[in-house]
Amino acid sequence: ALDKAKDAASKERALTRQRDQLALEITPNMDLTFSVLLNLATQYGNNEMYGEAMNTYQIIIKNRSFTNAGRLKTNMGNLCFSQGNYPKAIKFYRMALDQVPNTHRDMRIKIMKNIGLAFVKLGQYTDAITSYEYIMAEKADFRTALHLLLCHYALGDKEKMKKSFTKLLDIVLDHVEDEDKYSTTSDDPQTNLIVEAIKNDSLRKIERQRKQEAEWTILTAAKLIAPVISDSFAAGYEWCVDQIKLSPYADLGNDLEINKAVTYLRKREFNQAIETLKAFERKETKVASTAATNLAFLYFLQGDVSQAEKCSDQAVIADRYNAGALVNHGNCSLSKGDHEKAIEYYKEALANEASCVEALYNLGLAYKKMNNAEDALESFYKLHGIVRNHPQVIYQIASLYEQLEDIDQALEWYQQVITLVPTDPHLLAKIGDMYEAESDKQQAFQYHSDSYRYFPSNMEIIQKLGSYYIESQMFEEAIKYFERAAIIQPNQVKWKLMVAACLRRSGNYQQALEEYKTIHRKFPDDVECKKIFL
Repeated sequence: ALDKAKDAASKERALTRQRDQLALEITPNMDLTFSVLLNLATQYGNNEMYGEAMNTYQIIIKNRSFTNAGRLKTNMGNLCFSQGNYPKAIKFYRMALDQVPNTHRDMRIKIMKNIGLAFVKLGQYTDAITSYEYIMAEKADFRTALHLLLCHYALGDKEKMKKSFTKLLDIVLDHVEDEDKYSTTSDDPQTNLIVEAIKNDSLRKIERQRKQEAEWTILTAAKLIAPVISDSFAAGYEWCVDQIKLSPYADLGNDLEINKAVTYLRKREFNQAIETLKAFERKETKVASTAATNLAFLYFLQGDVSQAEKCSDQAVIADRYNAGALVNHGNCSLSKGDHEKAIEYYKEALANEASCVEALYNLGLAYKKMNNAEDALESFYKLHGIVRNHPQVIYQIASLYEQLEDIDQALEWYQQVITLVPTDPHLLAKIGDMYEAESDKQQAFQYHSDSYRYFPSNMEIIQKLGSYYIESQMFEEAIKYFERAAIIQPNQVKWKLMVAACLRRSGNYQQALEEYKTIHRKFPDDVECKKIFL
């Protein structure tokens, strides 16, 4: 695009020269010259050639033949903004604002938004607030209201946060029709055909996007300020919920209540979370289904499987396509040992939501418990295609290949896991054991050593490393491991005996004798120690 723009500029200059040379009395086409230069400046900017772009804009602005060229200072401000030069960007935006008449309200508002954002980048929240309040007074919109609220949040002004939140809720969502308009309830076939045609057309998609943006903005603002506007977290949420329920967006109050319960969960206040979620039990809505799904999982984690099943049933009744509720049902069946029933629930969840990773993972686990390694592998491979490089998924694939006795494949997948979690001592020990079973002592020793480095209290690994050094006739190194084992398990005589045996085999007979005497004094009834003295 830049090459084409340069070519156009070159041809335009050649045309101007030719006209001047022939002294033709033809009025220059200033619109063409303006378009060529503007396109060239734009392409320089797109290619991040900011210096060249600024120079081209300066040529346009200095040419008095171009009317309203001063507005292009907005573009120059954008270039400065992209470079992080926010003070200069604000200067250009204000110069552009002087060139835009008051009748062009939308253009002025867009420039004011840029000025506000530049002030935010500079941390000058008070100046940003001035810009955003001007926009809210002229033509309020959801994003500007959220930015205004964020500035008050950054300054820690609780009252202004509340005021901004109520202003946000006062914004009316224009030109978005009610859902009933798109329901085919008429007996007239022609009307039904029209409804079907407009149900998912481009205008309907725009309506949905605007509605989703409004809902997202309100919920984001509420989640942000709820924990800080009152003395307690719960009181802040209650205030936000009450304000939302008094607004045209009352339905969002339920979503915020769900978020309140989730926040309780994150704070590990489980009883408060359960109490909040129980308030939705008698509501037959999707929100009630979400609440019941969360409740079911909470009860499942607490080991109350019967209550978990009951809540899962309520969730499915409220929304029969709720994949999460079906996964909870499957989990309950799996915990009771009914693997086939669990598999049915997981498959139904996947039929409703093909990308439900929880259902796919648990389906693989259910097949694995039934020793159906082939179907389990298929599930985990599908999941691996959705969630790339997830350690737990790759581990399950490796474990299944190990179950199928395909050691080469199992080792390959286990090594993929270890690249993702290189400090897992148990996984390192497992890989070491597999190499040991394959009689690859050197590789086994390497992985066991790495496992010991991250978890030096694993008695099984300590014993294996000590035994490896004994086989290698490196008794001094073996002693170090057995001495550590003796510290960890001081009442186990075998570790001290191993230390003494290593001393004896290395030729330190006097030291070995002293060690045996120490062992005999501490464990006078130990038969092995008595045999050595005899």
